[in-house]
Amino acid sequence: MIRRIIAIILLFIAISLLIAVPVLAFTPLGGRLFGGSEQATISLSPTFLPFTPTPPPKPTPILTAKGKPTEMTANEAMLLDNDTGHILFDLNGERPQPMASTTKIMTALIAIQAADLNTVVTVHQDAVDESSLHNGSNASLRVGDQLTLKELLYALLLPSGDDAAIAIADAVGGSTSNFVNMMNLFAYRLRLFQTHYNNPDGLTYDGQYAALCLACYCITSCLYMGQYEQVAYHLPGHDGHQDRLYR
Repeated sequence: MIRRIIAIILLFIAISLLIAVPVLAFTPLGGRLFGGSEQATISLSPTFLPFTPTPPPKPTPILTAKGKPTEMTANEAMLLDNDTGHILFDLNGERPQPMASTTKIMTALIAIQAADLNTVVTVHQDAVDESSLHNGSNASLRVGDQLTLKELLYALLLPSGDDAAIAIADAVGGSTSNFVNMMNLFAYRLRLFQTHYNNPDGLTYDGQYAALCLACYCITSCLYMGQYEQVAYHLPGHDGHQDRLYR
């Protein structure tokens, strides 16, 4: 009987220890009893970041035409707001007309969009013949000259080189006829159905016509691309070509 009582007491003590030890180990009181330090409690409080409202954008002024336009001797004219593209004045801007060398602006625009301006282009005989046989303006290119496409663009736009136009067309389109197809397709995508090209330099051929609104689009597009910032360009001479100054 005594043994049974002792056994029950020992069992009770063992169960009490099993319960008490974890409780004491994981409470501040237990930490002090076992020589530990009381764990610091972390108090979380929200931190509010200052809100700075974004100021509304300043309204862009819109130019509007006022009053009666001055008398003009030109048959066609357009005035555009370069920032918005808004047409301020339009005199027969969509009437098809021979566009002469303003065609070269479309040639430049196609080249800028479709090719790498660092591409080196070799000038061929057909480019030189275009200006010499038709007594057209030229950039003094010679057969075998090697220029980058960017340099050819200056040769095209500053001295209005017919030879440069053909050299660009051959390089970008693979041939002049393929390049002209690219020009007509681009005009069609712009829904400029009153425009048609037969060549990339603007020499007068039957079936070569365009509206003034196309020239306005091409000019403003090139302005946005930064291609009309210079009025003169020095082309240093080297083994690929002679020294030239285009203006």
